[in-house]
Amino acid sequence: MLEMREKCERCTTPLAWDSGDARICSYECTFCAPCVDGPLNGRCPNCGGELQIRPKRARKNA
Repeated sequence: MLEMREKCERCTTPLAWDSGDARICSYECTFCAPCVDGPLNGRCPNCGGELQIRPKRARKNA
């Protein structure tokens, strides 16, 4: 199951589970859109992989 990390690994901006600004690589490294679109230039600094929009997960009903 995809790990929904709660903050950008570069700037520590909070990223909610349903955030449209979260980006991930295939190893689930997580960054915010401003970091990905700016200094990271669309590439994960850890593995060099492509960063994509993180899929959203439906909240479970209690």
